[in-house]
Amino acid sequence: MSRFFVPKESVKGNIIHVAGEEAHHILDVMRLKVLDEVTIFDGTGKEYTGIVRAADRKTLEVQIKSTRESSTGKAILLTLIQAITKKDKMDYIAEKATELGVSRIIPVTTERTIPEWNDEKKTSVVERWRKIAQEAAKQCGRLDIPEIRSIISFTELICHCEGAKRPKQSQKSDCFALSGLAMTAWDYDIKLIAALSDRAIKIKDVLTGCNGVKIAIAIGPEGDYTPHEIEEAVKADFKVVNLGPLTLKSDTAGLAALSIINYERRD
Repeated sequence: MSRFFVPKESVKGNIIHVAGEEAHHILDVMRLKVLDEVTIFDGTGKEYTGIVRAADRKTLEVQIKSTRESSTGKAILLTLIQAITKKDKMDYIAEKATELGVSRIIPVTTERTIPEWNDEKKTSVVERWRKIAQEAAKQCGRLDIPEIRSIISFTELICHCEGAKRPKQSQKSDCFALSGLAMTAWDYDIKLIAALSDRAIKIKDVLTGCNGVKIAIAIGPEGDYTPHEIEEAVKADFKVVNLGPLTLKSDTAGLAALSIINYERRD
């Protein structure tokens, strides 16, 4: 059975109101009709099975028969800090990282990042990645949709992470004024940065004995992070890790890292 997405505001009592692209998909693409059964999720961890009880050309109503919720706690909450890549490779990363269970994607620019986008372009690509993540969540059976943040610089990211570990009264860095994000959003139990460095160790060695569930992994651009960026990350308590003996491309490295972490921290 195909799955469809609606924002949580569309669920009112035991009725789901569907409009826009999803209504078009249900009515015109899948050609479902009144009394047909559908599965819908709202991206917050809830999935509904219901019956189409009314439909017109552009909207429909679904009466909920049953509700399924995700477990209250995840084994791990994974954040992928991904240097933006050339061409449409970020589309692929957003899709596959969603399938691998990532909780958040933070796209960053680095000293060696090649794409240079204005604010309008940055906004439009992030919206596209969010749509891709939504579609991937529908396909793979996730009950939630990963959060995809706006693009920031790697320097800003490090500043946020450093601020998150300071006492509350000292969290007055200008870095936080750049985005107005909550401090806890940047407070991770384990922070990793994948780099081609002699000091890098295996992800397994970092995770062994660590019980934290909020894990962030930073992946650099083609050409890797600069030595300066690595040093700044280390100062912010990032652990430098490698992904094996081979040199991976940026769009492969993030997915490999997520897979390794999922394996090492599996239930």
